[in-house]
Amino acid sequence: MYSNTARKYSSSAASSLLRAGCSRPLASTSSAAHAPSIRAGVSHQQRCYYYSSTLRSLGCSVTRWSHGVDWKSPISLTAQIRTAAPALNSFHRKLATMAAENPFKGILTALPKPGGGEFGKFYSLPALNDPRIDKLPYSIRILLESAIRNCDNFQVKKEDVEKIIDWENSAPKLVEIPFKPARVLLQDFTGVPAVVDLACMRDAMNNLGSDSDKINPLVPVDLVIDHSVQVDVTRSENAVQANMELEFQRNKERFAFLKWGSNAFQNMLVVPPGSGIVHQVNLEYLGRVVFNREGLLYPDSVVGTDSHTTMIDGLGVAGWGVGGIEAEAAMLGQPMSMVLPGVVGFKLSGKLRNGVTATDLVLTVTQMLRKHGVVGKFVEFYGEGMSELSLADRATIANMSPEYGATMGFFPVDHVTLQYLKLTGRSDETVGMVEAYLRANNMFVDYNEPQTEKVYSSYLNLDLADVEPCVSGPKRPHDRVPLKEMKSDWHACLDNKVGFKGFAVPKEVQDKVAKFSFHGQPAELKHGSVVIAAITSCTNTSNPSVMLGAALVAKKASELGLHVKPWVKTSLAPGSGVVTKYLLRSGLQKYLNQQGFNIVGYGCTTCIGNSGDLDESVASAISENDIVAAAVLSGNRNFEGRVHALTRANYLASPPLVVAYALAGTVDIDFEKDPIGKGKDGKDVYFRDIWPSTEEIAEVVQSSVLPDMFKSTYEAITKGNTMWNELSVPTSKLYSWDPKSTYIHEPPYFKGMTMDPPGPHGVKDAYCLLNFGDSITTDHISPAGSIHKDSPAARYLMERGVDRKDFNSYGSRRGNDEIMARGTFANIRLVNKLLNGEVGPKTVHIPSGEKLSVFDAAMKYKSAGQNTIILAGAEYGSGSSRDWAAKGPMLLGVKAVIAKSFERIHRSNLVGMGIVPLCFKAGEDADTLGLTGHERYTIDLPENISEIRPGQDVSVQTDTGKSFTCTVRFDTEVELAYFNHGGILQYVIRQLTKQ
Repeated sequence: MYSNTARKYSSSAASSLLRAGCSRPLASTSSAAHAPSIRAGVSHQQRCYYYSSTLRSLGCSVTRWSHGVDWKSPISLTAQIRTAAPALNSFHRKLATMAAENPFKGILTALPKPGGGEFGKFYSLPALNDPRIDKLPYSIRILLESAIRNCDNFQVKKEDVEKIIDWENSAPKLVEIPFKPARVLLQDFTGVPAVVDLACMRDAMNNLGSDSDKINPLVPVDLVIDHSVQVDVTRSENAVQANMELEFQRNKERFAFLKWGSNAFQNMLVVPPGSGIVHQVNLEYLGRVVFNREGLLYPDSVVGTDSHTTMIDGLGVAGWGVGGIEAEAAMLGQPMSMVLPGVVGFKLSGKLRNGVTATDLVLTVTQMLRKHGVVGKFVEFYGEGMSELSLADRATIANMSPEYGATMGFFPVDHVTLQYLKLTGRSDETVGMVEAYLRANNMFVDYNEPQTEKVYSSYLNLDLADVEPCVSGPKRPHDRVPLKEMKSDWHACLDNKVGFKGFAVPKEVQDKVAKFSFHGQPAELKHGSVVIAAITSCTNTSNPSVMLGAALVAKKASELGLHVKPWVKTSLAPGSGVVTKYLLRSGLQKYLNQQGFNIVGYGCTTCIGNSGDLDESVASAISENDIVAAAVLSGNRNFEGRVHALTRANYLASPPLVVAYALAGTVDIDFEKDPIGKGKDGKDVYFRDIWPSTEEIAEVVQSSVLPDMFKSTYEAITKGNTMWNELSVPTSKLYSWDPKSTYIHEPPYFKGMTMDPPGPHGVKDAYCLLNFGDSITTDHISPAGSIHKDSPAARYLMERGVDRKDFNSYGSRRGNDEIMARGTFANIRLVNKLLNGEVGPKTVHIPSGEKLSVFDAAMKYKSAGQNTIILAGAEYGSGSSRDWAAKGPMLLGVKAVIAKSFERIHRSNLVGMGIVPLCFKAGEDADTLGLTGHERYTIDLPENISEIRPGQDVSVQTDTGKSFTCTVRFDTEVELAYFNHGGILQYVIRQLTKQ
């Protein structure tokens, strides 16, 4: 498979042992029993891992993998190892044999360097001489190359390669293929439970009498701590330091656990807090575009435990979000099973008009693609309009793939990509290698050359000149509102019945004014008053044009004498330290500060619900007067209850618009006609007076964003910070669980686990725990925000002596299953049909008729030995890729979810936790079938796994005599295997134990 690599291993000598850090003479080793068993056809990453684990078993201390931009192999073994260690001699020969087993070894081709020599070798797609490849979308070519490179006729078969080559015919048949990503990306909210699971899996391996050290990432894993910062301190020059100190006070235990993980597990890099948003760090620093590993070249690809991993698609790197449990399996060398996707070709033409931002474009694209229907598909952008989009603009569009429902929004590599790589400090040699490889393998787009027409599953077109300024809201990211229609749309929302576009505020109170005192100053709120204005989120803080555009708005407003009202909670949370550097260089940060947009931290804040508390006077004015208050944020998520419990209206907008709405103080404004406020000369100031032109923005971007800023920022990033570096952590490979900890807790997934899989299970006489309508998000299922004082989770914490001020958030406590189970379905905006219109995290315990918290009801069912199911509408599980949205229901005893449709990641997560996902037949749902949720449900599944097929129909009976047919949403044979083992992690443990 890697013949060139195998040859390389037999080259030089003692220096390799020194690099390996072997502290014990190999001559003292004994038998071949020390060498781990290796299955034929394992990947290069697996071989690297097995080499290092063999050295450890022989008593050698192995130097940890370097986590710089240019990744190296963890170990280079040589001929001297064979002569010094007979135990490794046969092991080495076995690997050399495997290196020749790839059936496509004949297309391994050298890539020459311009000045002589070669960059390395690669699996050449043109060498296949197959005309079908020329018509493949670029995104599918990445899947093809991966399948060829990893083909071992075991995990990846020749038939899989043929399916991908024949994509035009095979994709409509929904065939299954394996995919091995080059690396895995985590953020801390989802990363903590992933590391908890890995630690727990090591214990499980020990308990099964196997080698716990087999639980180790076999591919590079990067974990960026970016979701823990909260906006506690604002409007202060000291906000960053103050918020970071609070962050470390709240999260010291979590951070120490992650630091332990970075030492205990191989191939894991943890980027410390305060470094930036995971996706921007990925874009500016971690993204390789092309890997060169031991002389083998291949495209970068990544799966991440944050749904907005797709931002990297703007760089031409294939990446998307997966559930934490899927990511863990990928880390451990399991191929990801996926349905070969259809690809929507999205053609861009023209140029954005003056004053139109990338945010306006992405909200337009999101609405178009939502309407078109792209769930489970790739979207690939092409056309002459591509040359008008900067890399940051592309990343903005790619970032919001989850909001338009696609697996990926992919931008193939072209000259714009190469320019960005140079801008962000990648070396000329690296950029030259990237271009040479992609051109040689027909993966580079050169718009100066004639374009071969690609075949797509369907087509969309957008003239960029048609895009107009807009926002999205008040409750969903795809509910786009043109800026000129905002005022009328707002009034319609006040009138409309409660729903995605309605608040049902009676006409007679729509003009109510709530007067209050804010720190001794007179203040007032109305329906639509802006109380949170946040420049936040990975979507926009990667984009210099909108960030500097916002600063120009602040400058013009300051010069005219406009100021944001002091009771508006303003914040600026850049995606990386680079943003601060160019805002300071431009001289514009001071104007943002004057408007209250001081930098509060580097990470994901308001968009994830870490907006912090509102001032007590503001909170009281909203609550006591039932005001529909608004938040305006430059984020990508605005679901109910996510941004802040007291902001019922939440609008997504570009950073310049966030500043404009903060200045206006309300969303109840027509920017074309209504003045924003009075200037220092007493005259009205309008939107047009403060809005910068495209030329103004371009000029300041050109002069302020420089390559040295990226180099200096990321040279510092791996050094950590004082608070991080001072964290003391144990050196043990097994984690010592503290039963008193309220942050890190050993989960119960593997208790009593044996080597025998439990097999499939049907559901008998189950009660309905919850009955939902459409668009239940993972925020509804597993909120990441604050812990409500009256919730079961709060009760649990108080019982353990935790003060309310130290509750922190659900997101920060994801390493504790006890809290997360209690936080499941704890969203205060939950609408459960069993409650007949009442909103909140409660349900009806059917046997007793009691109204209880969802957790308490679930525990009552479990203690009585009764199964439960959930009824739901369309798009169940949309939103963030939260593994706890599947783990939580499993811990509550939920055995099945019956929905009209599922979001892709959440459905696979349910399967991964052993929960059966079922879909109503087309045209049917709980309402049309007359189901109230008060019935008991029996789901007939065959007891033999061989009798279950992906997508087969099953019968569901109720105790009222009604029966109906559903489709079982096990979409692949691999998912069936996971279900048979009781979950994906149990499957992995049993497979590793057998090796």
